[in-house]
Amino acid sequence: MSGTPDAWAALRAQPWRYLGSRWPWGALAYLLTTVPVGLVTLVVLGLTLFVGAVTLVVVVGIVVLATIPVLAGLLGVVERARLRLVQRAAPSGMTLADRLRAGRRLAVSWPEVGYAFLVAVVLWPLDALLLVLAVSFPVVMLLAPWLATVGRMEVMGWQVDPGTEAWAASAVGLVLLVAAAYLVGVAAVAQAALARLLLDPREADLARAVVDLRRSRVDLVDAFETERRRIERDLHDGVQQQLVALTMTLGHAELDVPEGPGLTLVRRAHRQAEQALDDLRGTVRGIHPRVLADHGLAAAVHEIADRSTVPVDVDIRLEERLPVPVEAAAYFVVSEALTNVARHAHARRTEVHAWRQADRVVLTVVDDGVGGAHLDGAGSGLRGLAIRLDALGGELRVSSPSGGPTEVRMECPCAG
Repeated sequence: MSGTPDAWAALRAQPWRYLGSRWPWGALAYLLTTVPVGLVTLVVLGLTLFVGAVTLVVVVGIVVLATIPVLAGLLGVVERARLRLVQRAAPSGMTLADRLRAGRRLAVSWPEVGYAFLVAVVLWPLDALLLVLAVSFPVVMLLAPWLATVGRMEVMGWQVDPGTEAWAASAVGLVLLVAAAYLVGVAAVAQAALARLLLDPREADLARAVVDLRRSRVDLVDAFETERRRIERDLHDGVQQQLVALTMTLGHAELDVPEGPGLTLVRRAHRQAEQALDDLRGTVRGIHPRVLADHGLAAAVHEIADRSTVPVDVDIRLEERLPVPVEAAAYFVVSEALTNVARHAHARRTEVHAWRQADRVVLTVVDDGVGGAHLDGAGSGLRGLAIRLDALGGELRVSSPSGGPTEVRMECPCAG
């Protein structure tokens, strides 16, 4: 890799540094790839305009023509990738999915549309002509010693004879090839600067939209956590206490009511109240387990493992508490995965592992069941957790070949 940051810096350096770097080849590749990209863009835009104009009278044409900004946006993605041939672009941190999601929130980028038509109509013919003149002519001159012996060779009125003249022509060709390397480099740099001028504002808008999108998704997760805790608090301090009082009242009533049908009804009501209380406690534990808030992920996972009908080995190596949203997501991943194992996997054993890996937490739930699980299948609750982790910058993957084993793997960045 050249020590210069881009082709323009290399062009302004010493000739041997530019000619010995990758930038002349990058510039040549940039202009060469403009030709097929421009031809494809010309065909696609031409067909879109033709179909849109023909069907405009039946309103369908409006929909067809409305796809032109989308096509220009896709071309913009291709062009930003091609710019790496002449520039060392810093990573934007945006995936293609991020770009598409954020792009839906932005208005039409007319500079992108204009650049698409510029590539389709103007740039690729100019690049093709430049390449023919700047590359083919010096190459022909370089090959003069061989071409002169094959047949009659004449260049711009100069008939090149084999021998000294042919070698002189070859020397001229070498000089022209060096000049062509500079010409191609300058043309590629100028075209890249034009692309940057028209595409960079859109890139900046996309970056801001992606940041806003991610922030809003994290805010939604935080709002969900706050609401979940409020519901848990209301159930724990309100309904649960009322049910406890009801069971105590019914217990006292059992002692005072004489034997007979009335006592039978009181005892049945007492059992139903106790069952309702147990169900409510299970619901509260599922909404916001107290052990998770008080003692952390390891203790909460051990509690789930103790309740599991399938034996579970727990190995959690986390020296510090995780951020609250990440810790809650990890807990519910384990809870949902173990529930799916008990219901569908026919497993004999399950293992839960968690550890820190650089600035990320990694958690896996592995069982020796029949396999065949996936995010959208029986464990559909994992799909919602995958969306929740995506909002936190993490991901959830399920590997479950037929016959097993099944691994649910969570990775999520965590601060601290």
